[in-house]
Amino acid sequence: MASGKDPKSQDHDLIPDATAELKAIAKEGMKHPSTKPVLTGAAIGAVAGIVLPFVGPIIGGVAGAGIALYKRVRP
Repeated sequence: MASGKDPKSQDHDLIPDATAELKAIAKEGMKHPSTKPVLTGAAIGAVAGIVLPFVGPIIGGVAGAGIALYKRVRP
């Protein structure tokens, strides 16, 4: 049974945490430790979007960046 202090039950804080992380990335630019992994995720998603039908590189890039950001916020 999950208690209130269990990290898995703290997903309700995902949006504020991700927003704070994006603001920090925008403010610090390439100096922020999350910038390079998120950009790498976007590039991988864009390449996957080119290969997959009905996805496209833009949607793939956004999805890849979102997954990388999620993994940075919730490891």
